[in-house]
Amino acid sequence: MEKKKKEFKLINNMRVHRFHTGEMTQATLADKVGVSRQTIIAIEKGKFNPSVFLAMKIAREFRCRIEDIFKLVKEDKEDD
Repeated sequence: MEKKKKEFKLINNMRVHRFHTGEMTQATLADKVGVSRQTIIAIEKGKFNPSVFLAMKIAREFRCRIEDIFKLVKEDKEDD
């Protein structure tokens, strides 16, 4: 019998916030928060979790709380 353990994943809706902020481009957001466009792409795709400092800068840029952009969700993982 395989056990399932709960793991957490950070999801985000940065793309939605960019759209509602005058269709801000990834490059513009990257420039405003001091990172590369590739970093913004990786965050949006869920391949990179931002530091707390970067998450705060992103939230400030969108004039909202970090929790409005980033959510911590549980997901089941199969044990091998």
